Amino acid sequence: MKSICLAILFGFITHTCFAQKPAEVMIVGCDHLNQIYKPDKPATDVLTPQGQQEIGRFTAAIARFRPDMLVVEMLPEEQPRLDSLYALYRQDKLDLATLPGGRSEVYQVAFRLGKQLQLPRIYCANAPGGTSQGILRTGQNIALYQQAGAELSKVAGAKKAALEDGSLALSRYLAAINQPEVYNLVYRLRYVTPARVTNSRFTNPDAAVDTAFVNPRYIGAELISVFKNRDYKIYSNIVTQALQIRPQRVLALFGAAHIGSLQSIFASDPEFRVVESRKYLKK
Repeated sequence: MKSICLAILFGFITHTCFAQKPAEVMIVGCDHLNQIYKPDKPATDVLTPQGQQEIGRFTAAIARFRPDMLVVEMLPEEQPRLDSLYALYRQDKLDLATLPGGRSEVYQVAFRLGKQLQLPRIYCANAPGGTSQGILRTGQNIALYQQAGAELSKVAGAKKAALEDGSLALSRYLAAINQPEVYNLVYRLRYVTPARVTNSRFTNPDAAVDTAFVNPRYIGAELISVFKNRDYKIYSNIVTQALQIRPQRVLALFGAAHIGSLQSIFASDPEFRVVESRKYLKK
């Protein structure tokens, strides 16, 4: 009798484990298209016919992941407005060229992708917080942090310059920032190297940094905690909404600085399996 009960229990556990297949999650990095636009650099304008073709290529590439949940870098309190705009877009009643901020990747990529895949909703999953990397300017080993920043600026600057002069197409530019050799530089600058900087204070910190609880001895680690705190809130926004709809594939469209951090958080969650965007965005 005991062996029968154990067999039944084992069968139940086995069935439960296999029934709860981890959802796939892909973090897609996208530069903020409103910010990279320069009126005197036509290649940076997503609203031109060429820009529309390029953003169409980028969207078509990530569409092959076929997400059934799409989340974007907007705060949850903005959900009603996003729902309203997305409904108009799906009905071909929204002109992004006249919409304030219409160059945003939320509208140009997420709206296009959502409509193409017939997704009923796009979810807001951003969180307040974060700060400027520039508030860490002094301290023991600060040269290491400055070197990491210079290395990133050199790589990212070269790609942005190529985009601006038209030698690197927008779709290829966006694919490039989703490659590990690029986003890992950002990850090390924000989440690794600062821990080596000690014994100092932040320079002109903004209101998002609660300096009352900052320990000068661990000033670099304190900066990491500010960035990571926001990423954990973003993660929380994604997973709590996922609990409601139980998606099979989640695509999160965020600034490229979040790729490495969000991937590392989701990699530790057994209910998700990370899929790297480079699988769909070739060099």
